[in-house]
Amino acid sequence: MSWELPDRISVREVGPRDGLQNEDPVPTTRRWRCWTPCPRPGCSGSRAVSFVAAVGDPADGRRRRGVKRAARAPSVRYSALVPNLRGALRALDAGFIELEAVVSASETHNRKNVNRSTGESLDEIAEIITVAHDRGATVQVIVSTAWGCPYEGDVPVSRVVSVAGRAIADGADRPRSVTPPGWPRRPGCGR
Repeated sequence: MSWELPDRISVREVGPRDGLQNEDPVPTTRRWRCWTPCPRPGCSGSRAVSFVAAVGDPADGRRRRGVKRAARAPSVRYSALVPNLRGALRALDAGFIELEAVVSASETHNRKNVNRSTGESLDEIAEIITVAHDRGATVQVIVSTAWGCPYEGDVPVSRVVSVAGRAIADGADRPRSVTPPGWPRRPGCGR
C-alpha cells in the first residue's frame, strides 16, 4: 500500500479548554499566558474556551470574561466549543469567528454529554451553522465517539458516516471525528 502524505497538516491545541476543565479554577489570564505563545511549529489553531452552561463547567464564565481581554497571536485561529445555539450566540457575541459544535455518533454518549438525542443535537447544529454563517463565522462539526464509545463499545461505521453526512449536508465547514478521553483505540479497530 502506498501512502501519499500531505504537504501540510493543521494542529489544534485544546489544552487550555479541555486539558484544564477538571482542574481547580485557573485564572483566565494565566491560561492565556500558557498558550498565547502557541504559534509553535505547526500549531495553527487553538480551542480557547467553551460556551456551556455554568452548571456544566463553573469556571467557564470566568474564562469567557477573560477571553475578550487576552492577547491573541495573529497567526492562530481561536475557536470556541459550543454545545447549543445559546452557547453559539454567546461565542459570536464574544467575537469568535470559528465555532466547534460536538455531536456524538453514539446515542448513549450524546444523551449523557448534552442530555438529548443525536438527532436533536444535529437539528440544533443546523441552526448554529445558519446563524454562524449569517454572521460571517465558520462551524467545525466534531463527531465524537467515532472510534468507539465508553458506553456502547464499537460504533458502526455507517452510524458515524450518517452523522457526519448530515452535518455536511447542513453546511458544516469542516467535519472531524474524535474519540472521548479514556476510550483507548484497540488493536484491529481498522478505521
